[in-house]
Amino acid sequence: MGHATCCRRGNRTTQDAWQQPRQANRPCLAEHLDLSEQTVEDVLAPLERPKFVRAADHTFFTTYALGLRSPDGAPERLELTRISGLVHEGTLVTIRQDDRFDIDEVVRRWRDNEDLIARGTTGALLHGLLDTIVDGHFETVQKLDDAIEGLENTLFEGREGDRAFVREVYGLRKDLVRLRRVILPMREVVNGMLRHGDDDPVLSRWYDDLYDHVLRVAEWTESLRDLVTSLFETNLSLQDMRLNQVMRKLAAWAAIIAVPTAITGWFGQNVPYPGYLRSSGMWLSVALIVGTVAVLALLFRRRGWL
Repeated sequence: MGHATCCRRGNRTTQDAWQQPRQANRPCLAEHLDLSEQTVEDVLAPLERPKFVRAADHTFFTTYALGLRSPDGAPERLELTRISGLVHEGTLVTIRQDDRFDIDEVVRRWRDNEDLIARGTTGALLHGLLDTIVDGHFETVQKLDDAIEGLENTLFEGREGDRAFVREVYGLRKDLVRLRRVILPMREVVNGMLRHGDDDPVLSRWYDDLYDHVLRVAEWTESLRDLVTSLFETNLSLQDMRLNQVMRKLAAWAAIIAVPTAITGWFGQNVPYPGYLRSSGMWLSVALIVGTVAVLALLFRRRGWL
């Protein structure tokens, strides 16, 4: 199922009705909206990237709204909602595959910017829609940033080897990869609106501000990818450091244990030696064991191996 919204300039009315943008409806959709077959295919294709296409009599674009679902055990939390749009004969038509995107928020922004909408252009309607989507990108990236900050605190609390921690880092990396595929092409969408939009200096300033927001979200996403990569590498470094500490302790204890083994083996020989078959030989071996072990333990402790 899908959801469609039609917004017409002038009287600024909106219509919201359930539609079914499926493959079986391609002829009907093309005839009703006077679209080319290629445009209809872009509307219905399941894995289209964000893009902006300008034809002779209409403008078509595809974007994605973002959200994060509640933790449910799956490592990935990012949710994508595709929103396709068509500007045709003074009308803005949006086609959505589900109702997760809040179109009421878009309508509220149109009402809050009556002066901009009163200019009577579809570019003003389109700005309200894209501004709502980009603000949702900001909110999603902020939540991911908070999640990464929480993982940083966990990392240096000594729980970096926990399986749940590694799973969360892996999920964040996958979410950021998907996020990047959505956010980076948004620059092309907004830039296309700037190049082919209405020749209105006031509206152009609004789109310039929107383009700046898109750039900020894209840069923020790139920095988060670097943070997650650093988090993953730091986790591996801490694991290696902990392994080295364990190996040093094992090596130190192996050296200490080797001392009494070597001394008792020496004194267990069936050949004459100083103290052979006398009590002084036993006390000499005990003194050598205790003294050597104490010296080794002191040296290893000073080096931090014990």
